[in-house]
Amino acid sequence: MPLITLPSGETVPALGQGTWTMGDAAKRRKEEVTALRLGMDLGMTLIDTAEMYASGGAEEVVGEAVAGRRDEAFIVSKVMPGNASRRGTVAACEKSLKRLKTDRIDLYLLHWPGSSPIAETVDAFTTLKRAGKIRHWGVSNFDVGEMEEVVEIPDGKDVATNQVMYNLRRRGIEFDLIPWCERRRIPIMAYSPLDQGKLLRSRELEGVAARHKMMPAQIALAWLLLQEGVMVIPKAGSEAHVRENHGALAVRLDTRDLAELDRAFPPPDKKKPLAST
Repeated sequence: MPLITLPSGETVPALGQGTWTMGDAAKRRKEEVTALRLGMDLGMTLIDTAEMYASGGAEEVVGEAVAGRRDEAFIVSKVMPGNASRRGTVAACEKSLKRLKTDRIDLYLLHWPGSSPIAETVDAFTTLKRAGKIRHWGVSNFDVGEMEEVVEIPDGKDVATNQVMYNLRRRGIEFDLIPWCERRRIPIMAYSPLDQGKLLRSRELEGVAARHKMMPAQIALAWLLLQEGVMVIPKAGSEAHVRENHGALAVRLDTRDLAELDRAFPPPDKKKPLAST
């Protein structure tokens, strides 16, 4: 398992597990918990969730999955902007901790920029960190200008990651956000690594996959795993899907593969709006 180093020096798996849409249906809960546990068995111990997902239901699924093995997991959760005032962030974190059935969140993110001043949210993150409720904090869906605002405020340089949409079809952040983060050694956490399934209809991706005797999704994940300082959090609601995601670690993309993928999915040549859907 390749590792990504956080600004604190702590390392986390480059390939983790997402939980968006988990917790939506009670009939799938057992399968979702089993999938997350298998992922942990395979070394995918970074688990991303949020208070928004299934109105807290995804956090409850994660709490059940890590029961009895909490110290193995690196749990990421997020506060919604509507709760991100100084007092609201602390209250939201307490609720997430209860749903997760844990005493700390390893990495707590602001889900996207909102109306609350970012300085207030960061102040709340600092308070939570001092209290041992969270271990690291970061942001999500922040572009360069918003990141610059973060690092200029007191304690802002403690930002541990920026979680954004990033995949072969959505490469806009390579133009300016990734270079900006690289200069400050702030890793990127890539969500929607398969572009919500849209990537899987690509003939070019299918061609590379056929050459490697792999699935197109595995090629897309392998490409992301090659990017410096990028963590990847695909969701998998079944054991078979978890094993498929994990199989991406065995893919070795060569120069020909990378050239074909660049032709099919060109890198940006100008600034683009941050992708989120």
